[in-house]
Amino acid sequence: MSNKTQTRRLTTGPERDKLAQDLKKKYDSGTSIRALAEETGRSYGGVHRLLEDAGAAFRSRGGATRRTES
Repeated sequence: MSNKTQTRRLTTGPERDKLAQDLKKKYDSGTSIRALAEETGRSYGGVHRLLEDAGAAFRSRGGATRRTES
């Protein structure tokens, strides 16, 4: 048996468009890009590119800011 990891085929054409739309739906409902990347086994950049191609409106970076009471 080989120690090589199984490589993922790049998705093209209608399959890629469908994947991009599915990811956009999940992203629009609040799932993070990192969570989508983990779920699909793709890189953060790959998921970001698919979302960009699907026309997703990206959220700003970071979480809620905290205020300290003075």
